[in-house]
Amino acid sequence: MTAIIHQFLCLKDNFGVLVHDPRTGATAAVDAPDSAPILSALAEKGWRLSDILITHHHADHVQGIGGLKAAFPGARVIGPLREADKIDAALDVAVGEGDRVAVGVLEIAALDVPGHTSGHVAYWLPEEALLFAGDTLFAMGCGRGFEEPAAVLFRSLMKLAGLPIETKVYCGHEYTLANARFALAVDPGNANLRLRAQEVSRRREAGEFTLPTTIALELATNPFLRADELDIQSMVGLRGAEPAAVFAELRERKNRA
Repeated sequence: MTAIIHQFLCLKDNFGVLVHDPRTGATAAVDAPDSAPILSALAEKGWRLSDILITHHHADHVQGIGGLKAAFPGARVIGPLREADKIDAALDVAVGEGDRVAVGVLEIAALDVPGHTSGHVAYWLPEEALLFAGDTLFAMGCGRGFEEPAAVLFRSLMKLAGLPIETKVYCGHEYTLANARFALAVDPGNANLRLRAQEVSRRREAGEFTLPTTIALELATNPFLRADELDIQSMVGLRGAEPAAVFAELRERKNRA
């Protein structure tokens, strides 16, 4: 890996993430929840902002764009083509499935992952084995489907689940402890999950972040990626059902949790 990743909190539980290419000095912010902590992180590191990678149009992911552009007028705003009209800032580069952009010499591929919003994209760095999933995939959880049916969100999650298992995953929020509680309720026999939940609890009590995660860890412990498991299907009364239907029931239960 050559990219340097710096992660920090914005707002209440949003993550700010900087992706730095040490070879060229280029730096991208993944989403823009709040300009002040992002600018502070840039100053702390001595990095210049070259790009802003937007995953989706929700305010807590875009409202800091103006402040970042005021400080770094030359920074490119890169974001989802299908949501360009919903983002209150001009996109310099609109991306969708298969499009690639470069931050310095870091090659970044856009992945269409609709569900949480209709045009949500994730950013994948295949050579770095890094994924910035926004609000589609969380540690032991997934985003709420606001703009698309559950089946659409499930297909997006399965796309991400098919990435190389060593891929490190950065998500939009620190939701892991709450997600662990729900996961244990629907997958109580999962020994890997129980161990992970204990580790997550320890980290949060120590004030530590629980991210990044990995695709391998999510496949082992995230119930939303395990809708084909008979134990989970039985817990929600859908033993033998199609995984997409099991996922929809899991998501509805999480919505009510």
